[in-house]
Amino acid sequence: MESGAAHARLWLVGAGNMGGSMLRRWVASGIAPDRITVIDPGNPIVPEGVRVVATAPDGPMPDIVVLAVKPQLIDQALPTLRRETGAGGPAILVSILAGVEIDALRRRFAAQAYVRAMPNLPVAIGKGVVALHSDSDVPAVRGAAEALMAPLGLVEWVDQPLFDVVTALSGSGPGFTYRFIDALAQAGAELGLPADQSLRLARATVEGSAILAAESDETPGALADRVASKGGSTREGLNILDRDDALVELLTATIDAATRRNAEMAAEARG
Repeated sequence: MESGAAHARLWLVGAGNMGGSMLRRWVASGIAPDRITVIDPGNPIVPEGVRVVATAPDGPMPDIVVLAVKPQLIDQALPTLRRETGAGGPAILVSILAGVEIDALRRRFAAQAYVRAMPNLPVAIGKGVVALHSDSDVPAVRGAAEALMAPLGLVEWVDQPLFDVVTALSGSGPGFTYRFIDALAQAGAELGLPADQSLRLARATVEGSAILAAESDETPGALADRVASKGGSTREGLNILDRDDALVELLTATIDAATRRNAEMAAEARG
């Protein structure tokens, strides 16, 4: 991690599934625990040395505040941030709240710069995806945001009009992937494999395939065709998935549904 992020003072508002996963990865990557304050009334389990408080501390604001509460709790989060901008607010307010646009953040919280971030669950092992957007073009702001998120996995800047799509694709994508693994395992069990063995095989197959796809210069489509020899069993199975673009249509409908829900939450946050 770059030294700027490692030495920044950080408040993390909410340490649930996602916030807690990010926190543990940050500490593991070298951010000093004593530079992090978690604001969460639920007494979350945090790495040793991280300060936990129920409400925002008095005194000066930190360098970075990360909002990691549920979107519907935005108006209950950190009323201390409702201060004048400048010295009274944090240098950067980073929000991982799905569907909450920067204008909605700016109306509620004072800060010198605003960044939207959408991480996904594999950030816990440093293999996640974090989409970022900011209306600030200040290099220091963007550099600090990138440095903070770099230990979590792949970091990509995205235009705000496409943020709902990215949230559906990479933010919700692990949920869709887990459902696919479960379906693959259930299919094997339906055809006679012991359920526990089928699940082990499905997990390992997806893990290995994903690693190979990530490291290969070929597209996933090309890799699929390379596995599927003409007239073979893989090709016969792919014919089912490829028929009338069934799999593409299913996933397009899935991501579209999630995207529309993100847009609905954005409208709700606008008030």
